[in-house]
Amino acid sequence: SLFQALHQLYYDPNIENKNLAQKWLMQAQVSPQAWHFSWLLLHMDKVPEIQYFGASALHIKISRYWNDIPADQYESLKSQLFTHITRLCVALASLALSMMPEAWPCAVADMVRMFQAEDSNVDGRARCLALLELLTVLPEEFQTSRLPQYRKGQVRSVLAQECGSVFPLLEQLLQQQDSPGFIKQKVLKCFSSWVQLEIPLMDCENLIQAAFTSLQDPELFDTAVEAVVNAISQPDAQRYVNTLLKLIPPVLGLQEQLRQAVQSGDMETSHGICRIAVALGENHSRALLDQVEHWQSFLALVNMIMFCTGIPGHYPVNETTSSLTLTFWYTLQDDILSFEPDKQAVYQQVYRPVYFQLVDVLLHKAQFPSDEEYGFWSSDEKEQFRIYRVDISDTLMYVYEMLGAELLSSLYDKLGRLLTNTEQPSTWQHTEALLYGFQSIAETIDVNYSDVVPGLIGLIPRISISNVQLADTVMFTIGALSEWLADHPVMINNVLPLVLQALGNPELSISSVSTLKKICRECKYDLPPYAANIVAVSQEVLMKQIHKTSQCMWLMQALGFLLSALQVEEILKNLHSLITPYIQQLEKLADETPNPSNKLAIIHILGLLSNLFTTLDISHHDDDHESTEVKKLPVQQGPNPVVVVLQQVFQLIQKVLSKWLNDAQVVESVCAIFEKSVKTLLDDFAPMVPQLCEMLGQMYSTIPQASAIDLTRQLVHIFAHEPAHFPPIKALFLLVTSVTKKLLQQGPRDHPDIVDSFMQLLAQ
Repeated sequence: SLFQALHQLYYDPNIENKNLAQKWLMQAQVSPQAWHFSWLLLHMDKVPEIQYFGASALHIKISRYWNDIPADQYESLKSQLFTHITRLCVALASLALSMMPEAWPCAVADMVRMFQAEDSNVDGRARCLALLELLTVLPEEFQTSRLPQYRKGQVRSVLAQECGSVFPLLEQLLQQQDSPGFIKQKVLKCFSSWVQLEIPLMDCENLIQAAFTSLQDPELFDTAVEAVVNAISQPDAQRYVNTLLKLIPPVLGLQEQLRQAVQSGDMETSHGICRIAVALGENHSRALLDQVEHWQSFLALVNMIMFCTGIPGHYPVNETTSSLTLTFWYTLQDDILSFEPDKQAVYQQVYRPVYFQLVDVLLHKAQFPSDEEYGFWSSDEKEQFRIYRVDISDTLMYVYEMLGAELLSSLYDKLGRLLTNTEQPSTWQHTEALLYGFQSIAETIDVNYSDVVPGLIGLIPRISISNVQLADTVMFTIGALSEWLADHPVMINNVLPLVLQALGNPELSISSVSTLKKICRECKYDLPPYAANIVAVSQEVLMKQIHKTSQCMWLMQALGFLLSALQVEEILKNLHSLITPYIQQLEKLADETPNPSNKLAIIHILGLLSNLFTTLDISHHDDDHESTEVKKLPVQQGPNPVVVVLQQVFQLIQKVLSKWLNDAQVVESVCAIFEKSVKTLLDDFAPMVPQLCEMLGQMYSTIPQASAIDLTRQLVHIFAHEPAHFPPIKALFLLVTSVTKKLLQQGPRDHPDIVDSFMQLLAQ
């Protein structure tokens, strides 16, 4: 067989056997079977002599018997050869890393020399490609190698010195007129790979300049961008300020190419050039700002990045570049604000106008396209645009730190001019973007001192709302100003009617409900005059089922906040009208045989009650003490309204439970009502304790479920300092413990949720 013959050829001392074996193997090499066996011989587990024979068999077949290969196998032959070459390069790279620096001191220089040797019978271009492949995988192999830490540092510094053998070769290949494109491409990839070894930036200078030249060649453009960006972005680069300063002119020199790319709609080119400008600006703004005498050239770079931020077209459909620039503006601002006062004052003078321009550019980019155009966008594009607007919003909020109150004034002036200009009616997109800017800032910054908010609240009713996006932003802006309204309650009536009107529109569901919830939470002590109206509108939209489940829950929370500020008899009256329809529905459902559709209805109603009781708090446990001290209502006498309602529906809830005790979700929804109430009411929940403990005990003994243990834990937590309530809670705790112990003796693996909740109870 083949292996026997190879063994004879290489290891048999008898010369005749050797000759016979050689003759036989030469015939084998030219046989059709050679295509198959040569690959087998190349496997890593074979000894080098056998691999060598396999490689030379393959070489003979390809060079002399090319016509034997069917055309449909060219591709697979090519990819197999590439795989083997790459594998060998990776193996050689790995070997070099293991032997450096003691066992193989000048490994890289040796490789370059061996591949350049003129006496080799391999074509020069092929040798050049193989060498470039090897040099490219060497740093990559180093990054992923598992060398011990001390060796890593040692090998890294040896490799960084060895770049003296590599870079001149790469420069020569890039500058040679007759180097074909694919070689130059390999050279740029190789350079990209090496710069990640923290090679001093000044040693890379010539190659970076050569890469800039390659940006003019469309075939090399992408690879050249990667090379320049990798070189500029290495963390060590900021030490070489002189080299960084030398890089600004070639980056600025790309502006013409950038403008042409934008004009011709060549998104890839504009994206690549923008990446280079941002890499230089974002990674080195501090180092470059420090060079005060070069402030003009850095400002020119900043303006180039501004052009990229404001690149024409709508993100993400006509351009994908502007989003790359946003973090640059954060970095630049941080760096300016980190200087000592004198230097900061100088830079504030230069850069405040730039940041005001940035706000205009960002608000322009945040504008929606025309309704017609937006109609053609896919849902994915719309979602990307939504996220992009959130990023813009975050940037505006950050920029506020630099520009302060003047930013709000400028937005207000623009909005005022827009809404009062009768000659030139504005587009809704323009109005929406300005409001969006306002909302972005007001959402997180305390605008209470701002003198423009009253004017803004006065302008809002003047906006003619013609479409959903604008209406949404109006709602969110009102929501963002809810804390301001709490301090200026006389303005509530300016905006509340808009919010209540929007509640009836399913398209404005999220914005209108969340805004009403914010107003009810922040302004509850000023809402009693409007309470009847708010409750009536809310009841109507709940009955018409305009909103999805989660918005219905938020609406109930809003009503809980609202009712908390009323007198007890008022609360009970409102609760009665609000809850009665649901109680009647629940009574009907409790009589029906359990099925999937009535299960959803039951969970929905129980959820509405839980959410209402989450925020209905007449003792105002949650208020912050400074601002609301004055407005505290007199302490209520008599039972808490929530307890009154719970006692009225208690039997009905028990009836629902008895039918649905097997269903973890229904049991969870029942427990949630009491858990939310006990968390909100605290001591006021006391009258419910005995009957609740009894019900929980019966539930848990029949079918143990984790939600019952969680509720027991709440009771232990809240009444731990009230000896009067110990007996029922103690009895419940003992019962839960004995049932759980029995259950866990049968096998804890079947009940991980119960084990978890029980351990949390014992911790409590």
